[in-house]
This record gives sequence, C-alpha cells and structure tokens, in this order.
Amino acid sequence: MQQLIFNRIIIVIILLSFFSFSFAQTVKELESQRVQALDQLETMNKMLNETKKSKRSSLNKITIITKNINERKKLITNMTTEIDKLNYEVQQLSQEKKILENRLSNLKKDYARLVQEAHINKSIYTRIMFIMSAKSFDQSYRRLRYLREYSDYRKLQVKKIQKVTTSIGIKTESLNKTKTSKVEVIKLKESENQKLTKDQQKEKVLMTDLQKKEKKLLADLRIQQKKANDINNRIQRIIAEEIRKAEAKRAEEERKTTKTESKREKTEVTTSKDTSIGAKSTSTASSVSVMTKEETLLSGNFATNAGRLPWPTEKGFISGHYGIHSHPVLKHVTTNNKGVYIQTPARSNARAVFEGEVTQRFSIPGSNNAVIVKHGEYRTVYANLTDIYVNVGQKVSAKQSIGKIYTDDESDNKTELYFQIWKGKILLDPESWIAR
Repeated sequence: MQQLIFNRIIIVIILLSFFSFSFAQTVKELESQRVQALDQLETMNKMLNETKKSKRSSLNKITIITKNINERKKLITNMTTEIDKLNYEVQQLSQEKKILENRLSNLKKDYARLVQEAHINKSIYTRIMFIMSAKSFDQSYRRLRYLREYSDYRKLQVKKIQKVTTSIGIKTESLNKTKTSKVEVIKLKESENQKLTKDQQKEKVLMTDLQKKEKKLLADLRIQQKKANDINNRIQRIIAEEIRKAEAKRAEEERKTTKTESKREKTEVTTSKDTSIGAKSTSTASSVSVMTKEETLLSGNFATNAGRLPWPTEKGFISGHYGIHSHPVLKHVTTNNKGVYIQTPARSNARAVFEGEVTQRFSIPGSNNAVIVKHGEYRTVYANLTDIYVNVGQKVSAKQSIGKIYTDDESDNKTELYFQIWKGKILLDPESWIAR
C-alpha cells in the first residue's frame, strides 16, 4: 500500500515537473524577447539623442518617439505575460517542494520506526533465537531472508531520504531564483511604464506643434514624394533594361544553338524519316532556358528564405512601411511607398540580405546613390547611400556591407535606407521577406 502511494506521488511530481519545464521554456522565450525589445529601444533612443542637436519639432522626432511608444507598449505587455508565467512557476515549484517535504517527513517517520525496531532486536542472541524458533527449516530460511531484506530496506530508506533532501534543495534554489526574477521584472515594468508616460507627453507636444506647421509639412511632403517618384522610376527603368538585355542575350544564344544544331543535322547521315524527326525533336527540347542553372538555384534559395532574410541594416526600425499609409501628422493625407524606409543610427552601413551579384551602382540627383544586387530572378535595391563598397559584377554574400547610408544633417541627422525587392518586373513587399 505504501509503495502504491509512493508511486502516485512520484507520478504527480513528474507531471508537475513537466508543466513547470514547459512554462520555464516559455519564460525563457519571454525573457529573450524582453532583451531584444530593450536593445531595440536603446537603438531608437540613440537615434532620438542624435536629433536633440536641433531643438525644433520635426517629423523625424515624432516618427522615432511614436515608434518608441509602440515598442514600449509591446515590451510592457510582454513583461506582464512574463510576470504571470513567473507567478505560475512559483506556485508550481512551491507545490512540488511541499509534496517532497511531505514525502521526506513520511520517510523519516518510517525510518525512525525501523531504527526503533532494530534497536529492540539488535542483539545477535535475539536474532538467532528468532531463526532457531522456527518450526521447520523452510521457515528458518524465510526468517533469515526476512532479516536480510529488513536490513536492505533500512539502507534503501536512507538513500531515499538523501535523494528527496537533495531534490528539496534544488527546488528551493529554483524557487528563490524565480522569485528574484519576478521582482526584477516587476521593477523593470514600473520603470518602463514611467518612460511610456513621458514619451506620450513628448509625442503630444510635438504633434500639437507640427500640426500648426501644416503648410510646410505639405510642401516638404511634395518634395519628398517627387524624389521618391524619381528614384522609383529610375530603378524601374534600370531593372526593365537589365531584363531586356538578359532576354536578348539568351535569345541570341538560343538562335546560335539552333543554327549549330541545324548545320549538324544537315551533315549527319539519316537512316530513316523517323530518325530525322526524332533528331529535330531533340534539337527543339535543347533550347536555352530563361535562366541558367546557377540562377535558377539562387532564385529557389532566395524564395525559400522568404520571411527569414536578414535585415539590410544591422540595427534600426521600419520608419516607412510598404504601400499606402496615412500620414503620421497630416489628416486625410496618405503616402504610397514602393519600398520600405529603414531608419538606423548615424554612420550605419547597408548590407546585402542574400548572396548575389552586383549589377548596378548609380547616382540619383538629390537622392545620393543606389546599388542593385541580383539573386537569380530576384533583385534587391539599396538606395540613399553615400559611399559604395562594391563594384558591378562583384559577388556578395549575405550581411556583407555594400555602402554607407546617408545621414541628413538638415533633417535631425536622419539616417534612412530605402530598400526594395523585385521579382522580375514585379515589385514585392519587403516586410514579408525580411525576418521579424
């Protein structure tokens, strides 16, 4: 009966440990997300500090502060979940510890009884008499075996007591660590709540000030939109021309291949009409494909990594999303982005998101320089660069620096990369391709 109870207790402990482990994994993931969020906020604060050289209100400042607010809200939500998980873990660990302590108490009581019985029957004479008083040899043997098993059982109880005591020590240590982590996260959450309140106050002041400058903002927006249109049109023409040349080259190669095959057919001695037809069929099937094997493989690898491509900058945030979006300040005004704008700290580099070949590096009047990298049928575009570190025809690897991003002194030191992804002549949403 006692063994049955012990087995049930062990099963309960195993189940509780399993759930505790599962939640411990979740807490670890939440902790990792918290660290990443804090690192992102630190990066944005660095960018915000770069804007403080100018005391005037600007769209760049409010963009960073708004992003700060959104990230901090996510962080606080994350920490709330983390605290809930830690509370649950504390309860689970406390319950496991209590079960182990009850088990230890029962083991000690059982062992005390065994010791007491052993003390009563400790003399060798008593043991001999116990064996010799048996009615048969078989009974004597069973009594002798009983004494040996009794001794082994006492030793086993000592081991169990030691094992349970060790388990209680481990649970106590885990419990104390979890409680400490919980206190730290609660304090951090309170601090982030205070920072959130301050950021929201700053946003309100900036928003009010900028709304008074509606005419200037509209004028600036028109200038920016014209620059963006010039960049987009230039990029579209360049890519279309690249594709046209590539198709013309492949068509010429196909023509030469067909011509060579035709000459070969004329010189060959055909034995039958069927053989001749078969030869023509083979010739047609050997036409040059739209892409080379290397390009096809590269395209497939690029497509396979959709949603997992590294960012084109080491740090930063998306300050302008792809597609049509409402203006952050001006009411009833929308912007239509043909790529994404990624804001990053000053002196940052743009980096390739995947292996490929540089096919273009060119300048755009009033918008600095740009680089196009080809990945099979896909292309990535990196615009608003000052220095360029790569040349046309050069092979690049993922995360390789390709140029320095321009820092605009007249716009609160804004350092912003313009990034696009194309599949042939089709423009894609970069946000669905880069890692979250």
